Amino acid sequence: MSSSAFNRNKWLCFLIVALVATLPAVAASDTAASKASNRPNPVATKSANVAAANYSEHIKKDYNTRFGANSPFLPSEATTESGDFIQPGTFPTAEYCAHCHADIHKQWRESAHANSFREPFYIKNVNMLINGKGIEYSRHCEGCHNPIALFSGALTKGSKVDRAFDNDGISCSVCHSIVKVQNTSGTGSYIMGIPAVMVKADGTRIPGEVSYDEILANPELHSKAVMQDFYKTAEFCAVCHKAALPRQINDYKWLRAFSVYDEWQQSSWSRENPLPFYRKDSVSTCQSCHMKPVAAPTDYGAIDGKVDSHRWIAANTAIPKYYGFDQQLEQTAAFLQDEILGIDVFSLIDNASGREIAPIGRAALNLYPGENVTLAVVIQNKKIGHSLVPEQRDFYEAWVEFEVKDAEGKSITHSGYLQPNGDLEASAHSYTNRLISKDGRWLDKHEVWEAHSRAYDNTIPAGRSDLVRYQFSIPQNAKFPLSVTTKINYRRFRQAFTNFVLDKPQPYPIVLLGMKTIQLPQNAPASSDADANEWMRWNNYGIALLGQLQYSQAVDAFEHVIKLRPDYADGYTNIALADFLYEKYDAAMEALNRALELIPGDARAQYYRASILRIQGKMDEAEALFLSVLRKYPRARDAHRELGFTYYQEHKYTQAREQYELLQGIDPDDLAAHYNLMLIYRRLGLKEKAAEQAGYFTDRKDDPTSNSLALDFLRQHPEISSESVPWHVHPEEHEPGMLAGNK
Repeated sequence: MSSSAFNRNKWLCFLIVALVATLPAVAASDTAASKASNRPNPVATKSANVAAANYSEHIKKDYNTRFGANSPFLPSEATTESGDFIQPGTFPTAEYCAHCHADIHKQWRESAHANSFREPFYIKNVNMLINGKGIEYSRHCEGCHNPIALFSGALTKGSKVDRAFDNDGISCSVCHSIVKVQNTSGTGSYIMGIPAVMVKADGTRIPGEVSYDEILANPELHSKAVMQDFYKTAEFCAVCHKAALPRQINDYKWLRAFSVYDEWQQSSWSRENPLPFYRKDSVSTCQSCHMKPVAAPTDYGAIDGKVDSHRWIAANTAIPKYYGFDQQLEQTAAFLQDEILGIDVFSLIDNASGREIAPIGRAALNLYPGENVTLAVVIQNKKIGHSLVPEQRDFYEAWVEFEVKDAEGKSITHSGYLQPNGDLEASAHSYTNRLISKDGRWLDKHEVWEAHSRAYDNTIPAGRSDLVRYQFSIPQNAKFPLSVTTKINYRRFRQAFTNFVLDKPQPYPIVLLGMKTIQLPQNAPASSDADANEWMRWNNYGIALLGQLQYSQAVDAFEHVIKLRPDYADGYTNIALADFLYEKYDAAMEALNRALELIPGDARAQYYRASILRIQGKMDEAEALFLSVLRKYPRARDAHRELGFTYYQEHKYTQAREQYELLQGIDPDDLAAHYNLMLIYRRLGLKEKAAEQAGYFTDRKDDPTSNSLALDFLRQHPEISSESVPWHVHPEEHEPGMLAGNK
């Protein structure tokens, strides 16, 4: 059928870039709505309902209900509308959808979604869980990695369910049959409807596949079946791109695994929070970054020749490498290299005298052989809407490679190099973590279900900066200028994990996320040239110092910012934040007053001003300012939390309850909300609600013994112990076989 024929049937009106559709052709069903009348076929409907009920009862006979007879899908939070199992054949296949969505199907087939269950890195890991604890525990994972397996009842010992669907992982009909987001707690917090590509005139979903002729005759009914407004929201992605480890999976306590959605929601990209250091002009969602419109010349769902990409290009380089998806790998590398990070060799300190030169390139240099120096490098996460690295970063690797050479190419120091076996040298500055078991063992194979602690956890939040320090001595015979190269490298996965999965050493792609090389002459006068970015260099330096708890140094950095840009209101607010964290409230208030003179009513400055006023006991003024912030940013979780606590301190329990309940609507797992609602409900006589919140708080609060596990591990591993100290300095390091210049 030609494209023009589809247009005559108003085909394009309903195929508004399906969020996860990607499918090929299969036989059509006769049990759909009546073709001629477009009215329900009661016989077919009754037959389908009976078949569904019979299937569910059949599965229940031999199904392991370890986590509760009325909760068959736990530990996943995913469930179905009816609470019953769904026949796997009810889900239309990807091939069926590809009949009309050839371009989308091609994109999807190479994506992480399409390969979410079959790829070896996942299979090897989940089989460890199954072999160690039982297949029913894998329900926790499969709510996001293989939903059809979960909902079909296949995840029980001795299951006879035909698992032909495993090859498709998260197929088109999986995402496009979700009818509701339960909340933003993640771990599969969605409700699966009846898998359907058509609805009846009254909106009732028609199970399974229907003929293509029916779709063409009733495109609006297809659209209603496969598209929901919430598919275009970040909350839709949050159902799986946020996860926790509940007590059922680890026999310990609730632990947050990763919070990509929260990182985005609190960043400047969402424009839902006034507190980020930098401001965006428009909202960017998961979809606007990871589903950019691409050409789709043969796809009948294209609008103006384009569809929203169903490759979901992000950071998974392992899947395309394993399957030979060259286009997916190429686009992933290009995405990661699109200036997502900023690198600035900012300052140099003479360790003998304490003399500091900053910023490098503007301040005068006077170096000498034998001098022991420390170079400070600022790394800014400037173009990622979440942290670097997000999700479960324990088996990913993003690290800083730092090398100094003299003019003859002699290596003076080299940190972050790869060893001959492909492993990253142990003391490299790496954006990762170390998961520790209850017996203090490093869980190096991603055994998250055994995790009790993190020895350290390094990342750079969206819009924030990190400060990495490298100490070395300039050799006596060094030839100037010195060449300083900083690289940020990334690979998926750690070499040891890749070797474990593939049963042999095998190199996988390393992507260069960013690189900066500068020259350090022995002597150089201060530059008198105007530098439009100098204020931002100081600002990023100050932000990094704040993140490392160095408040007085941060104030000094931000004071440089306002000297260069006295009109920059956030410069004053940044000073106030540093003073506030240092508990210098009068100085902070003075800086906030200046910020509010420049931008009257600025929500960021108002928030910190309100926080100080509450500490000073000026509750009415604090309330008014927090409310002002929330009128501009109604989903600002920090403002809801602090206003709720302000009301609580004033014994305004009804108003406090409202704020904490609103907060839980944004983050259902907020610990302060659980604790304070427990107290508030008690005071309001709501005993059952209080007990529920007390249970959540008890399960989610920190376990003080986990810190001792981390400390013990770090004592046993001095090569990485400094990574747990925010302001640590990397000592001089040499790659084996590479000699530094004589000193």
